[in-house]
Amino acid sequence: MNGARWLVQALSAEGVDTLFGYPGGAIMPFYDALHGSDLKPALIKHVLVRHEQGAAFAANGYARASGRVGVCVATSGPGASNLVTGIADAMLDSVPMVIVTGQVATPLMGTDAFQELDVFGMTMPIVKHSFLPRSVDDLPRMVGEAFRIARSGRPGPVLIDLPKDVQNGDASRLPAHRPLPIDDVPAPIDAALHAALALISQAQRPVLYGGGGLALGDAVHAFRLFADATQIPAVLTLKGLGALPAQHPLNLGMIGMHGSRAANIAVQESDLLIVVGARFDDRATGKLAEFAPHARVVHMDLDACEIGKLRHADVGVRGDIRTTLTALTLPCAAHQHGRNGAARRQWRAACQQRARDHAARYDAPGDAVYAPALLKRLSELAPDAVVSCDVGQHQMWVAQHCRFDHPRKHLTSGALGAMGFGLPAAIGALLALQTPENPDAQVICVSGDGSFLMNVQELATVARYRLPIKIVLLDNQALGMVRQWQELFFERRYSEVDLSDNPDFAAVANAFGIHASFVDRTDDAEAALQRLLDAPGPALLHVAIDQAANVWPLVPPNHNNAQMLDADEVASLPVAADASVPPKPQEVRHALST
Repeated sequence: MNGARWLVQALSAEGVDTLFGYPGGAIMPFYDALHGSDLKPALIKHVLVRHEQGAAFAANGYARASGRVGVCVATSGPGASNLVTGIADAMLDSVPMVIVTGQVATPLMGTDAFQELDVFGMTMPIVKHSFLPRSVDDLPRMVGEAFRIARSGRPGPVLIDLPKDVQNGDASRLPAHRPLPIDDVPAPIDAALHAALALISQAQRPVLYGGGGLALGDAVHAFRLFADATQIPAVLTLKGLGALPAQHPLNLGMIGMHGSRAANIAVQESDLLIVVGARFDDRATGKLAEFAPHARVVHMDLDACEIGKLRHADVGVRGDIRTTLTALTLPCAAHQHGRNGAARRQWRAACQQRARDHAARYDAPGDAVYAPALLKRLSELAPDAVVSCDVGQHQMWVAQHCRFDHPRKHLTSGALGAMGFGLPAAIGALLALQTPENPDAQVICVSGDGSFLMNVQELATVARYRLPIKIVLLDNQALGMVRQWQELFFERRYSEVDLSDNPDFAAVANAFGIHASFVDRTDDAEAALQRLLDAPGPALLHVAIDQAANVWPLVPPNHNNAQMLDADEVASLPVAADASVPPKPQEVRHALST
């Protein structure tokens, strides 16, 4: 029993059933332990990815979809450094992960040995905590603490940098591993609840503002009960989508730069924001100084650091948000028929009417595939699927037009915005959800041509394990979101966004043994989607879309959320004598001001 074998058994004791990794020199004793004959049948399923970034994103997707701790493993040096983007993504989106990296033996540390990197120092800003055991005797405390910290409070990634001699050290005297209990979640204090109730009872134009903390705090059900009881219109952040079902009558949609007009205007006109598990991200608020200018704020969050960080909270309610919502539901519901009841009913009706007036349209002219309509239909054909998407225009179209009934069904790199996230995250999600009790779990990856090539090698992982992931690849032969900004704000100076030399993605998938097809006409799109979903095993649908297609609406930078542009407004701006010259940025700003 050496340190590596003890660690494998400890991971199993922590409930780890799947880990994602790639072997190398400094982590080789751990891989030997995974293969050890005395540990069969295997305690843990190891998934061999084809790049360490794929391992980090797969563990990330596993954790996002399941709520359990995702685990990834890599060797020292370049193996560890290749994990960094996935670790940073987990930190910024509060995803529970434990990362195990190999390290050179302790006598060699600090000597610039082969594949030595200071991974402990390099990752310090992007983890909740780091551990560097110097002796095999450190393992029981450090492994237990790593999982406790990853799970406790606001979740996040924890690193164990494991020297090779610690892996090989004699662990026969170590006790069997026992998981540590996670920290108790503090309950809100009564004074804060009373103050929140007082503000909510006084409001005439309140808005519920839900974020990613609803899923992290297991508070989705409590949020729905609160919304139904109080009948307060709700807006959701990118990470909060699904906290209310898309078709819920109180759901005004996503807030922010590419949010719905109904959601953004409601927030701008509100007199009270009831913020639950959200952090006033800049992509949600637009110009912060002009965000919700008439609103007081009740901010509910587990993390005290978020309350008042960006926007002053008139009442901060720190603690378990599920407990907070439950405590406030009945008292707040009683006030909906009080002295402000008529004003609230009028406010609610106005918000809902605006949502109807500005509902998305899907009747785009022409024969080309219209991405919003395709994605809307995809979510109708696969209503129970988990959707993992990459970053760019397609990410916003997924957020706007797919219909989610729980935040854990929408996996997206929110705060970091990491391209290459979608496919490996889908791998992790499927392996988390596909169980003997749920053999038909469905995971769909929606990607763009730019993002897809960043981790395209993980098609080999999909093929090796015959994971029935369905991939919808939207190909506009450009870095679409960058191109859109260059069109609107940089006078069409298109710099390094041309991807017209993309490969035949269907042929690429076929080369990995994955079924693939192509569609470029809207009349063929639904049948192509149905064939994709009906295909046994993994499959890819390569969808050609118009390179000029933009994401609308759009709040330009340094503007408030009421100053939204859509395609018609941009088209109505003055056209230069040379029709190929777009409106100048100052003309766009003038249109917004008027």
